[in-house]
Amino acid sequence: MLELAILGLLQEAPMHGYELRKELATKLGTLRAAISYGTLYPTLKRLKLAGWISEAEANSDIIPPLTSKRGRVVYKITADGKERFADLLTQTGPETYDDAGFGVHFTFFSRTDQATRLRILEGRRRRIEERREGLREILARAADRLDAYTLELQRHGLDACEREVRWLEELITNERSGRTPAGRNRAAGTPAAETAPPPETPRPHQDRP
Repeated sequence: MLELAILGLLQEAPMHGYELRKELATKLGTLRAAISYGTLYPTLKRLKLAGWISEAEANSDIIPPLTSKRGRVVYKITADGKERFADLLTQTGPETYDDAGFGVHFTFFSRTDQATRLRILEGRRRRIEERREGLREILARAADRLDAYTLELQRHGLDACEREVRWLEELITNERSGRTPAGRNRAAGTPAAETAPPPETPRPHQDRP
C-alpha cells in the first residue's frame, strides 16, 4: 500500500522525502504507524531501482536549514511509474478491503474507474459485515462473562461497524447511480444521510510548505 501511496502523491508533484512523509501522515492516517524514515527511504530506493521514480537535486533556495544530504533529494515519478500507479489502482484483491488498503485506495478514488471503485466498496462492506457479525456473536455468547469495560468496548466496535456499513451502502448506491458522494447538506448544516466514514478517513492536506 505504501508503494501506491507514494506513486500517487508523486503524480501530484515532485517531493522531498520529508514532504512525502508529511503528506502520507496527513492524508493516509491508516498508514501512519508504518510511516517512518526507516520504512519510507527503503521503499523509495526500491521504487527507484524499479524505474518508477527518479531523483533530482533540489534547488538550494528551497532546502530547509540543517537538512541532510538525503533530504536535499527531490523524488519524481517516471513514465513507467505512472503506468505502475495506474495498474495498482485497478487491483481489487482482499488487501484492498482491509483498513490500511482501503484507506489508501479510497484516497485515490477520484482517479479510479467506477467498476473498480464498486468492487472495492462492495468488498469492504463484506469485510465490515463479517467483523460486525463476529462482534454480535461475542456479545450474544459471552456478554455475561465480560467485565463492564470490555463489554463497552465490544459494543463500541459493533456500533462503529454498523455505521460504516450504512456509509458504504450509501457510497455504493451513489456509485451505481453515477453520483459522487453527497457529503453534508451545506444549506441545512446536517448530514445528507446518517453515515460515518471508516477509521482514519483521509483528509485534504492543508499545510504543504
